[in-house]
Amino acid sequence: MEIVRHILLVIHLLGFAALFGGLLVQIKAPDKVSNGLMRDGSGTAFLAGLLLVGVLEMGDGPVDHAKVAVKLVIGLVILGLVMSQLRKPKISDGLYWTIFGLTIINVCVAVFWSSAHVAS
Repeated sequence: MEIVRHILLVIHLLGFAALFGGLLVQIKAPDKVSNGLMRDGSGTAFLAGLLLVGVLEMGDGPVDHAKVAVKLVIGLVILGLVMSQLRKPKISDGLYWTIFGLTIINVCVAVFWSSAHVAS
């Protein structure tokens, strides 16, 4: 089961990378859009994250349900915002920076919440 967990973790990280890449490629563009990279990345990261939690629940180790809930809500908001803007010709700068910020916050929750848990 450990190999499945690692594969899902890699897919989850690749989804984040696609989402972040989709945001970064247009950071200086005057008109920003919800693009395919953002759509596919947010969907992949969200789905792989759900599957990863399922695999972790089947294992022997503890699962931090509070952390999972926070990441789930942030990921769902990102996915919803990206999907709701797909057919629009452009998105506002405020919405773009909201998605950007939520993406960074979700990564920070993953990294720093884990680090604090391991250190204690």
